[in-house]
Amino acid sequence: MSETKDYFFCGIGGSGMLPLAMIVKAAGHRVEGSDRALDQGRTAAKFDYLRSLGVALHPQDGSGVIRAGQILVASAAVEETVPDVAAANAAGAVRLSRAELLAQLFNAALCPVGIAGTSGKSTTTAMIGWILHHAGKDPTVMNGAVMKNFIKPDALFASALVGKGEAFVSEVDESDGSIAMFNPRIAVLNNIALDHKSMDELRALFGGFVDKAEIAILNRDNEETANLAARRKGKAITYSIAGADADLAAEAIKPQPYGISFTVRDAARETSAAVSLKMPGRHNVSNALAALGAVKAAGISLERAAKALGEFTGVKRRLEYVGEVRGVTVVDDFGHNPDKISATLKTLHDFPGRLLVMFQPHGFGPLNKMKAEFIACFSENLLDDDILLMPEPVYFGGAVDRSVSSNDIAQGVTAAGRNAEALVDRDACGERLLELAQSGDRIVVMGARDDTLSIFAADLLQAL
Repeated sequence: MSETKDYFFCGIGGSGMLPLAMIVKAAGHRVEGSDRALDQGRTAAKFDYLRSLGVALHPQDGSGVIRAGQILVASAAVEETVPDVAAANAAGAVRLSRAELLAQLFNAALCPVGIAGTSGKSTTTAMIGWILHHAGKDPTVMNGAVMKNFIKPDALFASALVGKGEAFVSEVDESDGSIAMFNPRIAVLNNIALDHKSMDELRALFGGFVDKAEIAILNRDNEETANLAARRKGKAITYSIAGADADLAAEAIKPQPYGISFTVRDAARETSAAVSLKMPGRHNVSNALAALGAVKAAGISLERAAKALGEFTGVKRRLEYVGEVRGVTVVDDFGHNPDKISATLKTLHDFPGRLLVMFQPHGFGPLNKMKAEFIACFSENLLDDDILLMPEPVYFGGAVDRSVSSNDIAQGVTAAGRNAEALVDRDACGERLLELAQSGDRIVVMGARDDTLSIFAADLLQAL
């Protein structure tokens, strides 16, 4: 990508698009874009930030795509009838999917580090990026979440880091199958669990990703990932928090309300180091081991990496403490599939206090595909006095099968003996949360694909 190119990002404010646009812009290319949220007046601060970087923004009506030399970057799911796509076709502009452009950048790097798995990708990616940065390796990092360590007054939406070093660290998505485009030198696989695709499809996609890597970092605690480790012919570094035979193991795990500490043991080198994370949850211990394995493969010592993790401040919307008023704590969380939701609820239940959970599903499709799993997840992880509130799924247009709704999940959870309510919309959930909240409660705002959830959480705190 040495020559200057002309990119137009359709949906530039999206969690996958914004950091990619930032990386391309920092490389000296021309960047413009549009976004439905911009047209609707949502998340204005994000678009002000893009403008501050010199990114020209347009309405999503096709008016910004006018040159044959432009490259339209759009999600593979964006239909031909979307005005930007129609305008690109009329102008003779080339179209790339987000994944295609990211794969081009990733595969061209001297040390591409790919992070895959059903859960934990964004946190693990941020951990690896921070350790490499802390060690002076000047990596480029592409993340789907804002990395708190890299937030500055002039970089409030730090979901990307642009460096001049050899490493290109990126989370890699399996939901659309695009993971097959990526050729990692170091491949991290946190876990495999039912999410967007069938288990057979996931095994094939993740297995192919791992097989292409020079070295794979694999989780012994996840049955599917452990199976990959057992058949892996190339070099691998395994890890475990559950006592499994692994290269890196966590011992003496000590949870705290807003953090967790442990000792990491490196079996091969017979060394160990203390790690104190500023974020809670055993799942984050697992994420930290994955990161330690990746940077070990990149030549960073265990002691240096452990010290860097002690200064890691996390990513936005991952069990994020919003604030506390009159004994009621508000937490903002990205949990949206059964694995992520279970990890969050288990972590919060390490400490006393009722949970008032507002879960906004990220689409009707996931509810349809994982109805039984969602019901089981909440039924097994909510306690007797916890309460689940659900509005209808987030919806941004297009054809959709609405045969399974939030009410179906709430009814199933109620039938299992837990407390669950389906309400008409998110505002109604907010009113109900304020009505229910008592000193000692934790309000947990959960969901994905909707940046306004963080605003909702902040507004709840203010209303309290």
